[in-house]
Amino acid sequence: MPTILSLETSGKNCSVALFTDSNLVCLVEEQTESFSHSENLHVFIERVLKESAVDPHQISAIAISAGPGSYTGLRIGTATAKGLCYGWGIPLIALPTLRILAERVTYEFTDIKYIIPMIDARRMEVFTVVYNHDFSPIVGERAEILTESTFDTYLNKGKTIFLGDGITKFQAICKHKNAYFWENKFPSAKQMGVLAFKQYDQQHFENIAYFEPFYLKEFQSNKK
Repeated sequence: MPTILSLETSGKNCSVALFTDSNLVCLVEEQTESFSHSENLHVFIERVLKESAVDPHQISAIAISAGPGSYTGLRIGTATAKGLCYGWGIPLIALPTLRILAERVTYEFTDIKYIIPMIDARRMEVFTVVYNHDFSPIVGERAEILTESTFDTYLNKGKTIFLGDGITKFQAICKHKNAYFWENKFPSAKQMGVLAFKQYDQQHFENIAYFEPFYLKEFQSNKK
């Protein structure tokens, strides 16, 4: 049975999970405000392998959260995954961060018409995508500047769930009765198993040498 190591470092949640045949074997994660992924990621990987009693040669592939999200977090995850894939001679799988975040809904809700994950992109902007309840995309990944009526097209048709660290901005201005805000939810490696194994079965792998995270927007420095 294939065994996949999954890494999620796109935001505040540094998360590592191990799956065998899409079943979760072990999960280690921590949410921090300081983005200490460079310190934690390798420690978490070693801990997951040790607690699972799995050797590197037993790993079939590595899956990473490909973005959008934090530039620093995505680069740390990508660099680590590439190094391990080269060293262990295994393929790299890249999964959309917003899809990973939306996957949380499958474990909690059954009466949702639309799913809208949001990742903070500073000021009143978020990275987002719109899914039907069956996760078929209606609107692709994009950077969206929020207004009170941004998602009225969907809210007017039924219950819509918003989740991710970007929802606070929209929650402050949206008073629609069909809006449900699921707070304090972040992308996690725990939700990467089914998605990663689907890619693995289809042999949908990335070119390790040339793969880059999906930033969605160009990097902007805070320096004047």
